[in-house]
Amino acid sequence: MEPLQRVTAPTLDVLQALLAQEEPLWGLVLIKTTGRPSGTVYPILERLERQGWITGSWDDDPDRSGPRRRRYAFTGEGRVAARDLVASADEHRARAAARPSRRTAPGRTVAP
Repeated sequence: MEPLQRVTAPTLDVLQALLAQEEPLWGLVLIKTTGRPSGTVYPILERLERQGWITGSWDDDPDRSGPRRRRYAFTGEGRVAARDLVASADEHRARAAARPSRRTAPGRTVAP
């Protein structure tokens, strides 16, 4: 499994959506869950699959009408790495939110 070279907010959204479910999810569910467009979600899924974080498989349910769906699930290592990455990003956001605002110069106050 390769480490992710780029970790963007949409990538974290996709990882979180996949982590929230134990069963494999298809792309449309991930699009709806994350609120991200298909042109963002599918390239992320392709990159995660290429780097060994997830596996994709075609759902060939003969009783279901419509086009086949590709379902995505974490590999064992991918799930662990995704949990670590999401937790690290959450910690980073919490630290950033706790920092004081730097809108004014140090030692200066803003008049009401």
